[in-house]
Amino acid sequence: MNEAAARIYAAIAAIPRGRVASYGAIAARAGLPGRARLVGRLLGEVPDGMELPWYRVLRSSGHIAMPPGSRGFREQSRRLRAEGVEVKNGRVPLSRFGLDGNLDHALWGMPDA
Repeated sequence: MNEAAARIYAAIAAIPRGRVASYGAIAARAGLPGRARLVGRLLGEVPDGMELPWYRVLRSSGHIAMPPGSRGFREQSRRLRAEGVEVKNGRVPLSRFGLDGNLDHALWGMPDA
């Protein structure tokens, strides 16, 4: 595995339970700004045996990238909801659940005002 892939996988693995990040945010956190498509490609090539919270990665709009109603879409929605993440019409409000969302919520789990 090359260094870029290792950094991207590490950034995905670091997304905390109950939070989400966009493909672009993961690329930026891995030191590869502008490489959102690389993040998507690498998610499709995760090495055997590597466990990643793939379902915590979304489009920049907060939408699930898989086609609505597909098996993957339903699985991603289910896993996110199981962690307390709000999913409505295939979209997660990044202002509340994104890595760079409300700081009080991120640190303390305080409800949004």
